[in-house]
Amino acid sequence: MSFSDLKLHPSLMSAIKELGFTKPTQIQSDAVPPGLEGRDLLACAATGSGKTAAFLLPILQRLLDKPRGKTRALIIAPTRELAAQILQDMQDLAVHTPVTGAAIFGGVGMGPQEHALRSGVDIIIATPGRLLDHLKSSYANFDALEVLVLDEADRMLDMGFLPDIRRLLRQLPTKRQTLFFSATMPPPIAQLTREMLKNPVTIALERQSRPATGITQALYPVSQELKSALLATLLERGDMKEALVFTRTKHRANRLAEFLAKRGLSADRIHGNRSQPQRTAALAAFKTGKLRVLVATDIAARGIDVEELGHVVNFDVPLVPADYIHRIGRTGRAEAVGDAFTFVSREEEGDITAIEKVLGKRLPRVTVPDFDYNARPEARLEIPLAERIAAIRAKKSEDRARGNAKGARGGGSGGAAAGGSRGGSAGGSRRGGGGGAGGRGGQGQGGRGRPGGR
Repeated sequence: MSFSDLKLHPSLMSAIKELGFTKPTQIQSDAVPPGLEGRDLLACAATGSGKTAAFLLPILQRLLDKPRGKTRALIIAPTRELAAQILQDMQDLAVHTPVTGAAIFGGVGMGPQEHALRSGVDIIIATPGRLLDHLKSSYANFDALEVLVLDEADRMLDMGFLPDIRRLLRQLPTKRQTLFFSATMPPPIAQLTREMLKNPVTIALERQSRPATGITQALYPVSQELKSALLATLLERGDMKEALVFTRTKHRANRLAEFLAKRGLSADRIHGNRSQPQRTAALAAFKTGKLRVLVATDIAARGIDVEELGHVVNFDVPLVPADYIHRIGRTGRAEAVGDAFTFVSREEEGDITAIEKVLGKRLPRVTVPDFDYNARPEARLEIPLAERIAAIRAKKSEDRARGNAKGARGGGSGGAAAGGSRGGSAGGSRRGGGGGAGGRGGQGQGGRGRPGGR
């Protein structure tokens, strides 16, 4: 099948051609026709399968000739990064159309988002929590809504958004087309589909929990303490030009990025403790090649879309097989090719066994020639939480002691200066007046010391 077989509007076909798409992916071939017919859709689609265009193309075609000024399509996504990526894809596909869109998510100001809702942009892409914040106000009006998309529904379940989704549904028109995409179909998600969808077309339910095609997978057995050195070695040797690296925790992401930078490898990180501008800047630098390595927690596993990303590295083995699917889906996107490497310590073998069971095959094990697997680690990657808390408390105690000492010195200086001020006043001389000025300065210094002590 070619895109011309989908009978899309010429303006959309022009954008598709300019983007370099030659033929639809499997999910696009399956989902676009019923989407164009206005049917509800239930699809299991792996990350990287091309599903974003599978729901955007029918929406754009539907809205082309509609009057502007009312929001007619709402797309719900689990993470900020994914919402921003969907908006970018929408703008690329709609470049020759009058259709407008906006993204709504936390971590940034609400003003521009409020403006988008008030003006009635055609398509809103939103995360659940921030959208619910806006829905408390009358300007957030979805009375004209025609299409609702839930993207990566299982991830929203994992992140605890299911109650928010139900709250959102109660505030949206019931007469609408609903497109539902999920990589897996756990029971709570299956129940939600029964509540939301009306006689849906089902797609690829038997193919759930499978990586996108074109991804070469391999395991790298290595001790936990030498994972950082192994990653640096692969990058320094040129085995990987660039890599998106996933860690288990935010602390490990910070420490790994610092380790790589000390080795002269350009790296940054994104996770929940980074501000939205910081996350956006790091992702942009990685996309443009200014960074060789982007270290991320799973918050980004379903929101990063980098053209021709060659390598994804699971620095830590995911605890859930579905997370493995989504992580490695950042490469080999839209039927391209890529490599997914997973570093496996002895303690993580059980998690790998569970992943291989879902994949239905044993993944190859790779040993790197000339790498010293018995080397002494340069430094600990992860400092235990108790040790970190103790260090923070010690630092606070030291700061308090320093502040108290400064306050004591300031108070004494102020007292002496005050005495000079009194003497100056009694004598009525310029020198005494100077002593008074010194008194004010001394009191001020003592005042600064006291808050420091607190």
